Amino acid sequence: MLLTTGQAAEELGCAITTIRRLINAGLLPGLSRRGVRVMIPLAAVQALSTRRQAALAQIEATEIAVLRVDAARRVDEPDRDWIGFAATLGPDDLLKALRGWWRCAPASVAAGGVVPVTLSGYVVAVLTGLHAWEKNTEGRHAFPDARLAGYVTDLAAPHTVITSRTRGDRQLAELLLGARLASHSGGAIAYIPTRTTG
Repeated sequence: MLLTTGQAAEELGCAITTIRRLINAGLLPGLSRRGVRVMIPLAAVQALSTRRQAALAQIEATEIAVLRVDAARRVDEPDRDWIGFAATLGPDDLLKALRGWWRCAPASVAAGGVVPVTLSGYVVAVLTGLHAWEKNTEGRHAFPDARLAGYVTDLAAPHTVITSRTRGDRQLAELLLGARLASHSGGAIAYIPTRTTG
C-alpha cells in the first residue's frame, strides 16, 4: 500500500514538510511518483514510527550539541560544494557539508565529544573529533578536525555506513544512527542533556 505525503505525515503525526525533508534527502526507500505526487510505502512509514529513541544516557558527557540540518543543497563556497544531508553524498562530501559553519558555543560542542546530526528528528549522521575549532568574521564556527563516524543511507531499515576506524567513534555511531532525537532551537545547533532529571 502506498501513501501520499499528507497521509504519511498524518500516520506519523508530523508536518508534511518533515516527510518532504526525508524524501529530498533520499532516506526513504521504495518511493513511486504519480505525476507531481510522491507515494511512500506504508511499510516505510510504519518503520519510521517504530524507530527507537536515542540512548543518550550511554554517552559520558552530561550535555551534547545536536546539529539540525535540512536536505543537502549546492553551495558556492571554497571549502565545500554542499550544505546539509543527502544519503547519496559520499563520506568526504558529507563531512564537508556538516562540519561547520555554525553559530554555536564551540567549547560546549567540544565538551560533548559527539554531535548527532538530525534531519526531521532522526539521527542521520554522527560527528566526532570536535576538540579544535575555527571562527570566521561572521561569528560562526567550524571544526576542521571533525570526523564522520557514520551515516544513514536508508532510514526505514535503517541501513547505516560506519566510516570511522576508531572504536569509540564506531560505538557512538552504532548507538545513535537511525534513532529518534527531538531537539528545539532557533538555529542549527541545539544543546540537550543526556540524562533526565527528577
